[in-house]
Amino acid sequence: MDYTPAAGTVTMFSTTWCGYCRRLKTQFDAQGIGYTEINIEEVPGTAELVEKLNDGNQTVPTLLFPDGSSATNPPLSLVKERLGV
Repeated sequence: MDYTPAAGTVTMFSTTWCGYCRRLKTQFDAQGIGYTEINIEEVPGTAELVEKLNDGNQTVPTLLFPDGSSATNPPLSLVKERLGV
């Protein structure tokens, strides 16, 4: 499955218990940044995708950008820079 997001948005791989994920979602909401959240504990195959992006670790939040690049637990400034906002 292709999880590449639409232009101007990100795909966030997360878990329900991840505090860093909650914080980043709050920042996105405050800044008007669109995102699709995918819980790696509920969506088959996504934990393995996150492991592949993070050298074997299931680290969240892991973001996927429209250009196909990814970032793990990035600061809001990096997300805004990559999205051009």
